[in-house]
Amino acid sequence: MTAPHGHSRGPLRIRRDADPKPLAAEVDAQLAAHRAAEPLPDGFHALPPGEPRYFNRDVSWLEFNLRVLEQARDPALPILERVRFIAIFTSNLDEFFMKRVGLIKRQVYAGISAESPDGMTPREQLSAIRQVVTRHQSIQTRVYREDILPLLAAEGIEILRYRDLPPADRRVIDEWYRENVFASLTPLAVDRGHRFPFISNLSDNIGLFVDPPAPHGSPRGAPRPAQPQFARVKIPSMMKRFVPLPAQTRAGRRVERFVLLHDVIRNHLQDLFPGVNIKEATYFRVTRSAGIQRDEIEGENLLTSVEADLKQRRFARAVRLEIEPEASTELTRELLDKLRLDPQDAYEVHADEYESLVELTELHRPELKDPPWKPVTPKRLADPRGPALFAAIRRQDILLHHPYESFTDSVERFIATAAADPDVVAIKQTLYRTSPDSPFIQSMIKAAEAGKQVACLLELRARFDEDRNVRFARQLEKAGVHVAYGVLGLKTHCKVALVVRRERHGLRSYAHIGTGNYHPKTARHYTDVGLLTADPEITGDIVTLFNSLTGVAAPQRYAALVVAPYAMRDRFERLIDREVAHARAGRPARIIAKINSLEDRDMTERLYAASAAGVRVDLIVRGFCCLRPGVPGLSDNIRVSSVVGRFLEHSRIFHFASGEDDPVDGEWFISSADWMYRNLSNRVEAATPVRDREARRKLQRIIEVQLQDRRFAWDLKPDGTYTRRTPSTSAAHDSPEALGTFATLMNDARA
Repeated sequence: MTAPHGHSRGPLRIRRDADPKPLAAEVDAQLAAHRAAEPLPDGFHALPPGEPRYFNRDVSWLEFNLRVLEQARDPALPILERVRFIAIFTSNLDEFFMKRVGLIKRQVYAGISAESPDGMTPREQLSAIRQVVTRHQSIQTRVYREDILPLLAAEGIEILRYRDLPPADRRVIDEWYRENVFASLTPLAVDRGHRFPFISNLSDNIGLFVDPPAPHGSPRGAPRPAQPQFARVKIPSMMKRFVPLPAQTRAGRRVERFVLLHDVIRNHLQDLFPGVNIKEATYFRVTRSAGIQRDEIEGENLLTSVEADLKQRRFARAVRLEIEPEASTELTRELLDKLRLDPQDAYEVHADEYESLVELTELHRPELKDPPWKPVTPKRLADPRGPALFAAIRRQDILLHHPYESFTDSVERFIATAAADPDVVAIKQTLYRTSPDSPFIQSMIKAAEAGKQVACLLELRARFDEDRNVRFARQLEKAGVHVAYGVLGLKTHCKVALVVRRERHGLRSYAHIGTGNYHPKTARHYTDVGLLTADPEITGDIVTLFNSLTGVAAPQRYAALVVAPYAMRDRFERLIDREVAHARAGRPARIIAKINSLEDRDMTERLYAASAAGVRVDLIVRGFCCLRPGVPGLSDNIRVSSVVGRFLEHSRIFHFASGEDDPVDGEWFISSADWMYRNLSNRVEAATPVRDREARRKLQRIIEVQLQDRRFAWDLKPDGTYTRRTPSTSAAHDSPEALGTFATLMNDARA
């Protein structure tokens, strides 16, 4: 393998006539002697001086979010699906500002000026982010107003302005406002007797300048204060944003009409400020930082610490002000000053409330949406119930692919069956995120009440799910479940479940290892893979893993499981090194990684070196990617693609050819971890080898479909831009190239 500043040793010599399995061990042994000192290939430093070897992760993420927005421009998608992608784009951007911009701004406040791997200081990153976000939001406004609104109107869904309503409709809205809204509003003025109000995160507000009345007791006709007074009205968060008007029938067709809630309130402000001249009224929204999480406290202290952090988060520092373009400079400056924000933190947005467009997608208009998808029950789990479920897993590993295959009929059933089976003596499970009405919580409580040994590793620091997980912890502990919070200083992100069952020849363990959360609702919209197995080597490793997570233990050695932060980085590096050795020996050499994000510099450098050695590398990276593909002399053999569409690509799949011609004979892994520094070095993650040949073939099919997709796939270029693939005119209508990933895999599941 290569090392950035190593010294030359003799060439790495590998026998070419050996059996591939013993050969693997030989390669590992030789690599161990060479990897730390072998020099980089000629031409490896191929970029011009000063040109960064990596893309900025935040700009790359914003490019991903633009690919989400591009779905709203796809004329082949049903209109309400296009509307949904506009809402997702906005929701994604909100979370980006809370997490990433909040973090970068804290670096600026702390006086940190160190450059990121791409060569930008924190201030430069904020400037680049603003430039990109401003451009993307202008695209969003244009798409919504010029494409989406006319198409919705053509389908009988109209978004109207209050001022454009005919008198009869205004009377309907006025009456609705008096009965349902007026009493809930609280006008808040700012003066000597009233402090500037707290503006909660992502709340919708109307900011006003009003001419204040003459002070109480002033003689009639006395001049009023010249300075306009600021006031604020918060739009109630519990109310729907799209207010329905009575439907109409035109040319025999039903037309559904809506007006925005903030528009209704804005046109009734005089009711809240009687006898006062309103000089200006502007919609605005504030985004606050997600705050710093304290990861170094464990046990009960962690539980109370997280509860305290949650109370503080709502008061975290503001990081963004969104305000209408029509707002005056004076009102904008007033808000910026009171929120302690800089002018570059203000973003002009039209008051279209994009994040609330999801309400329109809930309309009963099935012809304007994708046909509903009902996940199929995995073939080998179609009949087994009770003990027969465990017999099916004993016979052969079962690879699951959600949401194409039912999460309910597989993973949920696995835990529910274990909770009800009298021969099951123990259930252990990690929970990072799950639904409010999680069936896993209920199954664990049921099992504990039945006297089984039940342990739950609950990650209290799962961002934005902390409050829910704290409540789950209290609920589980009350039912007698052993609740643990993980390893000191590390988030537990692995997705594993273990069932220990008493059988004829003693105890036998069964396990599920997955790439996604035990979350029934997101399992319908996220693509993930999981493995149900009774392989004693894998299940034995999971027993060891749980003992480490719930007890006190030094880092353990695992026979099959690959666990971060202890061994995962090293294992993947050795697997990449092995492909380099195979390429130099003239054997098949290929690396495929399907992940959400790629940011880790060490992994990136190893992939660059693999490319320089002739290894073909295919990376399917849904989100941000800091690696620069296709740069001559650096990454000629690396191709990076991204698939964005109906389901969120969330599964992590890894393949290494390992000298084999048939990909099924190579090595395959599924994992909870992306190739990011935090996943490999700061979290407890798990990857499992997939040993069953049928399961490997299923993984190969998933990868093949995504690589062939020319409907929803994008290619990353050396300059950091993405280009969308288009199907060739000769593509068969039912091919992955023409159908794309999602329809193809749904067809596979049906078949």
